[in-house]
Formats: sequence, structure tokens, C-alpha cells
Amino acid sequence: MRISRRTIAKALVAVFVVNLVVMGIGAYHSSQNVPPIPKEVVGPDGDAVVTQSQVQRGKIVFQQNGLMNHGSILGNGAYYGVDYTADALDLKVQFMRAYYAQERYDRPYDELADAEQASVDSVVRDDVDEPLTPGAQTVRYSPAEVYAHEQVREVYVERYHEGATERGLPANFVDSASDARRFADFAMWTAWMSHTDRPGSDHSFTNEWPYEPAAGNAPTGATMTWSVLSMVLLVAAVGIGVWLYNSVELPEPEIRSIEVPPPDEISLSPSQRAATRFVPLAGALFAVQVLLGGLLAHYYVEREAFFGVSEVFGVELLSVLPFSLAKTFHLDLGILWIASLWLGAGLFLPPLLTNYEPPRQKTYIHLLLGALVVATVGGLGGVWLGAQGYIDGALWWILGNEGLEYLEVGRLWQVGLLVGFVLWTALVWRGFRPLLRRESSYGLAHLIVYAGGSIGLLFTAGMLYTPRTNIVMTEFWRWWVVHMWVEGAFEFFIVAIVGLTLVSMGLLKKRSAEKAVAFQALFVMGSGVIGAAHHYWWVGQPDVWIPFGSVFSTLELIPLVLILFEAMGQYRALATGEEGFPYTLPFMFIIASGFWNFVGAGVLGFFINLPLVNYYEHGTYLTVGHAHAAMFGAFGFLALGMATYMLRISSKPAQWTERRLRWAFWLWNVGLAVMVFVSVLPVGFLQLETAFTQSYAAARSLAFYNGELVQLLFWARLPGDTMIILGTLVFVYDVVVKRFSLRSVSTPEETPPAGTIPDRLLTEDDD
Repeated sequence: MRISRRTIAKALVAVFVVNLVVMGIGAYHSSQNVPPIPKEVVGPDGDAVVTQSQVQRGKIVFQQNGLMNHGSILGNGAYYGVDYTADALDLKVQFMRAYYAQERYDRPYDELADAEQASVDSVVRDDVDEPLTPGAQTVRYSPAEVYAHEQVREVYVERYHEGATERGLPANFVDSASDARRFADFAMWTAWMSHTDRPGSDHSFTNEWPYEPAAGNAPTGATMTWSVLSMVLLVAAVGIGVWLYNSVELPEPEIRSIEVPPPDEISLSPSQRAATRFVPLAGALFAVQVLLGGLLAHYYVEREAFFGVSEVFGVELLSVLPFSLAKTFHLDLGILWIASLWLGAGLFLPPLLTNYEPPRQKTYIHLLLGALVVATVGGLGGVWLGAQGYIDGALWWILGNEGLEYLEVGRLWQVGLLVGFVLWTALVWRGFRPLLRRESSYGLAHLIVYAGGSIGLLFTAGMLYTPRTNIVMTEFWRWWVVHMWVEGAFEFFIVAIVGLTLVSMGLLKKRSAEKAVAFQALFVMGSGVIGAAHHYWWVGQPDVWIPFGSVFSTLELIPLVLILFEAMGQYRALATGEEGFPYTLPFMFIIASGFWNFVGAGVLGFFINLPLVNYYEHGTYLTVGHAHAAMFGAFGFLALGMATYMLRISSKPAQWTERRLRWAFWLWNVGLAVMVFVSVLPVGFLQLETAFTQSYAAARSLAFYNGELVQLLFWARLPGDTMIILGTLVFVYDVVVKRFSLRSVSTPEETPPAGTIPDRLLTEDDD
């Protein structure tokens, strides 16, 4: 079956527009159906227990103190501490039981007979199962709920203000007892909406999440129904993916089809040499990130220290670098080093394909690099200063720590990053200008510009909320950035950059690459954007997101199957190619990226996104395994492959060696496999079992993490983490060595020599 590039391009535009329309309508619908924050919650005597302003203040305390990177809210955030929603609900039930046991039987709940406990349990479930009257501005608590609310406040003061080293919380983590109480008010409001039925519905605002039998929370019928439908759709999706791959003409790369340009015959332009400076910057960020990752993993074993460092050096590590701060840096540095390599690669490739050096391109690249350094130092510095209490008042979320996972840095630095994306897209456009003039609007260079522009476009969703925005809509917009970047724009960028790289290597004709890139991008954008809906199931969003999330999360497997087939085709091309192929190592990274993308985003992603599985595992170590395999395995390996390709071309041929980079490659792959399959996923399955047999709060409790088998599995992660750290240090050393052995730059010839990649691209028929 033949499909023209023009047809695929039109379908891609239509899909992108439809996606934005659907998600735009969804945004409006969601904003009209957010769980309300009652103006006042009163007790039986009419006295106020908590007010709307106190709950809103609690959300600010939650963000300002980086609590989303210690525990999670509504299942989203870090998994080191408790989930505050599940924890507040669990504590509420416990204290209500204690109240009724004392009131009715004058004994503690644990001392009651089974029949007496059953009677108390029934009263508690009836209490929390009160429906919300439509339009009600006031919520009335029972005496037991008033008692429970007050007790939870004091528990949170003890934990988050006074400190709890066994939980990895230093003293004054939250500055004042008053703020700790407000944080408890916020957590209790999320617990309230998790057990209170949405008006006109027979289930709660969060679709009965978290699983808490004592509060009457259990999976809904829709959760089960759409899980079954997803399994049926999975079989169809895989079949469709295989059929499309075999039916549509998408040529695999053939090494003998086009003459491969030797690296020493490729001229190195001034802008390309400037672009290679992104590599050592990324290497430094990468090294710090993996070292912090090792610290975070050890915190699960030794929550108040790190191998006795505190005793030896007299430094209270828990106060200087608590888990929440270390995780903030770990996440942000991961995004930054991968983005740095992608930015560098996007600026390095245009001269390779066009033989064109725009005026002052080198200067602008240095300007972009400087801006990236300023945004990195400013953003991470603001996070640390904010955590230490040096940024307060109205500026805490502008300059300091905005406090939302993956979007921690202050709003000013986020705006700076957005400006950086726009500048980068403009520089790529300048570099590709000769090709853009000659090719159609669906040509390869255009697709790269579109991919870069979509990254910046989707990032603007992070500007649509403030600390006072309802957490449900805050999460709505946050996932636009986080998920649509990863499942939409980043996947689009992956297929585009891989296609571009294969063309620059001389392995694929431009027209073939354009068709393959546009075809895969069609399915990436078609499923990945609306697929963000699976993040909305349990956070208080309307029910409509369950079918949308189930269907499109399953369809996300189609482009990943296509990418896997491409990786297999690339591997066959590599295995059957000439021995003297100079780009074997970068090619290996591209293949590894396709493999880990399928494993992490495809296999693990589909498993945890089944609604029934996700109901129990949401916010467990199964998500950690999915995230590491997908983020580092797919996007990280592609970025490292592009860095290797840039170094291969820019290094002096006589001084080029692959030995250290090959060591790093295998250390990373084996280390990631050990970390994910030997440690992280087994812990996740144990959590899944605990959540299923007990409750979600039990699966996220300190007692679970301190279990003997779980602790053993945490230690089992050490070899994998060590290999990843060693691989990164080897890579950084190799980058430093190669940066001092770069070839001399030369000004590109006005007319590219006959037979070269630029000559072929600029004269290729575009009909």
C-alpha cells in the first residue's frame, strides 16, 4: 500500500488540530466540574472546623515546602513518603474508629470484640459516605469527623514541623506549627473529595480512589469495564501496528544504498563546533544527576543519613539535602541534560545537511548556551534558596520553588526556558533555510522545526495556573506539560531526529525518511496527546476521562511497535553492513533507545495504564520502573547517541577511540536493566499486592518500606545504580578528552561538492 508524503502530512495536521480541540473542550469541561472547596466546614454545633482560605493556604504550604517531592498528593509526586490523600483518609478512619469505640464501648478500638468492631466500622463508613448537596457552600462534619480532623492536624505538626527522622523529615521542614496544620487541612480536603460522592453520581470525585475498604472506597464498574475493553483494544492495536508496518512502504536503512560519508571528509563549521559545547555541559549535569539518584535510592534504606557521612564530617545531611530537595534536583537535572544534548544535536545537524553557515550563527549558539546555564543555575539555586527559607513572600514561586513535580523551578526560570526553546527553534530554522526553501512544507527540515516548535507550544500550559488554583486544575495543566512533552512532542522529536540522523549518515534517502517520520509522527501525536487523560482518572476530574484515557493510552502502543520495528530494521542494517562503517556506536544508541522505548513506555506503560491495575498501583514503584526505563532508556539513550555522533564527526580521526564510550554504553544498559528488573519492579509488585490485599495507604506506609524483603530489594538496586554512575563518569571523562581533540573548523563551500549529503539533499526531487 502506497501513501504519499502529502497525504500523511495532511493527516498529521488534522490529527494535531483535533487533539488540541478535544483537549481544549476537555479543559473547559474540567474547569466547570472541579471538586469544590467548601467555604466552611462546620461541626454539629455550627462552629467552623476549617475554612476555604485555610485549605488554599495549605496548598501553598504544600508547594512552598516541596512536599510533592517527598510524598504525593492524589497519587502524584514522590513515593518516598506517604501519599497525603491516602494517609489523611487512613488517619481519618482510624481516629473516627477510636472516637466511636470510646463513645459506645468506653474502650480502645483494638480491644473491641469482632462484632463491636464491625458495628463501629459500619458507623464510620456511613459517616464518610455522605453525598454532597449540589451548590452547597457549607459541609457539616459529624462529631467523630471533627475529632479526626483535629487529631490529623496534630499528627502533621509532629511529622512535618517538629520532624520525624524515621520518615526522612528534619525538624522545621515546615516552618511553623500553624503552616503544618494548614497543610493537614489541605490533605484532609483531598481525602474528603476522595470519599464524597460527586453530585448526580454514585461514586466519589476521585472515582473511589484511593482503595480504602474502611471508608467504602473500591474500584468502580467503569474501572473494570474499561480495563477489559483496553485488553481487547490492545490485541487490535498490536495487530494494526504490525499490519501498517508491513503494508505501508517504509523502507529500512540499507548501508549499501548510499555512500556513507567518512567523518574526516566532513567539514566542521564554526556553529557545529559551538554546538559541541552542549555536550560537556550535559555531561556535568548528568554526573550530578546520577550521583543524586544514588543518594535517593539509599535514603530508602537509611532515611536520616548516607553511609555514616553525618558522623564522619559532622554534617546533618537530612537538613542540608533532604530527600525532597535531592529529588527536585535529580528530576530537573535529568530533563536539563537530555534537553541540552537535543538542543546541541538540533544545531549540529543543519550544516551537515545543507553545507550552510548562517551569519553569526556561532554567536547566537553561544548566547543560547549561556542562557541555558543562567536558567539552570538560577532555577536550581532558587529552589535551594527557597527550601532554606531565603525567598519568602510573593516571590517564593516566581524565583524559588514552585513545588510541582517536574515543574519545580520558579515561574521566572520557566519563562526563561520557554524563551530558550523559541530561540533554539529560530536557530534551527536559520540553519535549515536552504533546505526549507527547496522542500515542501512536509519535508524533513520542516518536520524538525515543527517538532521543536511543539515542545515550546505545549510548555506554555505550565503558565496557566498559580499556587491558588484548585489542585485538580493545577494537575490538569501540569500533565499537559509533563505527559504531552513525553508522549507527544518528545516522541515526535525522536522519530524526526532519528530520521534526520540516518539521512546525515548516508543510510537513508531523504524522501524515504520524510515518509517514515511523518507516518510514525501521525500515530505518536494521534495517541499521545489525548492519552494524557489516563493521568486524570483519580485526581478529581470528570468521569469522561476514563474512556478517553483507556482508549488512547492503549493506542499509544502502535507508534511504539512501529519504532521497535524500525530499531530492528536498523539493527539488521548494522549487522549486515560493511565492517568499516564509522557510525556503529551512535547507531547502537539509536537501537537501544528504540528497545527501551518499547519496554519502558510500551510494555510497562500499557501494564500500569490499565484502569484496574492503575487504580491499585498509582503512585507505586511500578511507576518508578516505567519512568526510568522510558525517560533514561528512550530519551536519554537517544540524547547520548546524538552526543556520540557529534563527537565522532568533530574529533580528530587519528585520536578517535570508541573503547571508553562502549564501556559506558554497556554499563548504562546493564545497570538500567538490573535497577529496573531486579529491584524496582519487584518492589512495585509487592506494593501492588499490599494495596490489593490491604489498602493503598498500607502499600505506601513506612511499615511497608521497612519490611525485610523490601529492604533487601532496595539493597539489590546498588549494583545497577553503581554501573550507571560508573558509565556516566566514564562518559564525562571521555567527553573532556575528546573536547580537547576537536578538528579545526572550516567555512562551508558555497556550492557543496558533488556526491556529498548536502549536494544530494538540495538537488533531490521533491515531487
